Formats: sequence, C-alpha cells, structure tokens
Amino acid sequence: MSACSKSILHRTGYIAALAVGLTALPIAIAQSTGLTIAETGSTLIYPLFKGWIDAYSKVDPGVHMTAGATGSGAGIAQAIARQVQIGTSDAYMSDNEAMANPHILNIPIAISAQTVQVNLPELRGRGLKLSGPVLGGIYSGTIRTWDAAPIAELNPGVSLPHHAIVPVRRAEGSGDTFIFTQFLSFSGPDAHDSWEQKIGYGTTVNWPSVSGMLTATGNQGMVQTIARTPYAIGYVGGSFQDDAAKAGLIAAMLQNQDGQFLLPTPATITAAAAELTPRTPVDERLTLVFAPGSNSYPLINYEYAMVSDQQPNQQTAQAVSNFLLWCISPQGGSADSLLKPVHFIALPTSIRARSELQIAKIH
Repeated sequence: MSACSKSILHRTGYIAALAVGLTALPIAIAQSTGLTIAETGSTLIYPLFKGWIDAYSKVDPGVHMTAGATGSGAGIAQAIARQVQIGTSDAYMSDNEAMANPHILNIPIAISAQTVQVNLPELRGRGLKLSGPVLGGIYSGTIRTWDAAPIAELNPGVSLPHHAIVPVRRAEGSGDTFIFTQFLSFSGPDAHDSWEQKIGYGTTVNWPSVSGMLTATGNQGMVQTIARTPYAIGYVGGSFQDDAAKAGLIAAMLQNQDGQFLLPTPATITAAAAELTPRTPVDERLTLVFAPGSNSYPLINYEYAMVSDQQPNQQTAQAVSNFLLWCISPQGGSADSLLKPVHFIALPTSIRARSELQIAKIH
C-alpha cells in the first residue's frame, strides 16, 4: 500500500465540497455581559489565541476570556469533562473518544505547520535535509550519529559531525506528538518492523528507549531544551519557529511524498491543505499529514476547538458560538494581520463552511 493510501485510510470518507458563500459573520456581534470563556490546550495555537483574545475584547468587551497552554491532551480531556468551554488541540479525537463523547465537536479553526529543529553548530547556516524514515530511525535509536549513512546520503557535500544525536520529545500528551508520529508512521516503509507497526501515532506513544533522549514540556520547553543541548533534534510547532531561529536553531527541510525537500511557508502549507482538505468528512476529523503534491509541506494540521454542543445556558452557547465564528471569519480572527505573525493560514472556504455548520450545533 502506498504512503498516500495509508494516510487516507487513517481517516476515511470522501465528500463533495460544500457550497460556499454561507451568510457572512456580521460586523457587529450582540454584546454579552459578565461572561467568562475559558480555553486550554494546544501550546502550538497559544500564541495565536492570545492575539485573538486581545482583538476580540474590542469586538465583545462583555466577554472575559482566558487561555492556557497545557497541551492538546489536556485540552481534549478538559473539554470532555466540561472544565473549559473550549479545549484546543492539534489532534482530532480518536474514533473511540468520539464515540464515547458524542457531545464534543471537533471544529477546525485554522491550519498550522510543525517544524523539525536541530542544534548543529557545524552547519554554520547551511540547510539540512531529513526524511520521515530517517527521523523514525533517530527516534527509535537505529540512527545514532549525525554523520550516519542515512543522513549523509540525504545531504551530499554537507560536513556532518561524528557526534551522538540527542532526540528530544514532548513529556506531556501533545498534539505535536500526534502530528510528528503520524509523519513517522505514514512516511515509513510497509514492514512489520516499521514505526507504524511497532509504535504508531497518538498524543502519547510508547516511545522506544533511546540512550540520551530528553523530554520537554510545551513548545517553548522544546525550543529551550534543544537550544541548550548541542546536537539535539526535536519537533516544534510552527508558531514557535521565530523563537527557534532566535535561539540559533535550524529548521530541517523535510522530504514530502513526492520526494521534494521543503520548509514550511504559506505557499507549501497552502499546497498541502489544498490536496487533502477536500476529503474532510462532516465531523472534520482528518489528518493533513504527508499530503501528496510536489509543493506540499508534509507536516501540517488542522487546529481544533473541542467544544461541547450542550452549553450550560443559552447566553454561554451564544457567546462561544459568536467567538468561534469570529475566529474563522476573514474579517475577524482569520485576517492575515492576526495569522501571519504566528505562521498560521486560514481555513479554505469550504472547510470554513463545514466549521460554521458545526458551530451552529452549539446550544
């Protein structure tokens, strides 16, 4: 089975695109009074969410909003437990979680990317090419040094140090781990000893025991740990790529399904989204990882708002709905002025329409 077939089969369901042009979000939102909307979860979306909160306070000053960067696993769990009105996650709920919690909506609100960052002083500004199978070898312990043949073969002419690789992973349940391990699963070979067969993907996985492997909490923790550890490598949400660059880290060019090595840019993220978003099912749970296409960056994902369709009262339901509609509106939270500084892109029109239909279920 091809890698493309594997990625599609993980979330089945071809759909016809929704008719576009649903009613535009009104410029004026009915004002709320004395409400608090709490969000927690994804550390990747946290920089964007902070910007959204500040901008939305001018739209509906009667709503007080809080945000917490606790990890996608916590975002899903607290949304299920109704401890917050919005749980954010880089990962959609599994089939088992969705069946057990039919009241939780998985609503895409933006599209983001993930980077692989390395601390290699010897590169002196030169680029580094990596692939999913090579990353799988690093994180399983079969590739142990930076000058190992599988890495050198991808980087002819680059002087790589004979130094042990220090892989860094997330300590907590993380949507970034979900995305990264999907890439390792989908891009690897069809074999009984592959990453997909032995480890698989999830917000937490049973990581192989690799000598020297480090853990870090949150995306900021990943950047800091990689930066203070020469010869380290780790996966970092795209909204933290400026922090990583300031820390002297190098984003690796990743090999996509068509064999091209790419960095995440608005063009390569948009190209990947265009390949897979037409397959988004009604419940919008879909992986965008390892999309086909020569210009498709392989590590992108929907950012989800996990929201109960049953709010405690009508006022809260309306306030949550208004905010989410504002988030995905090109005239609101999806304006370039809010998305570009933290390296997100807006939902395609057809996916925004699907998210609007999900938001309409909140009551």
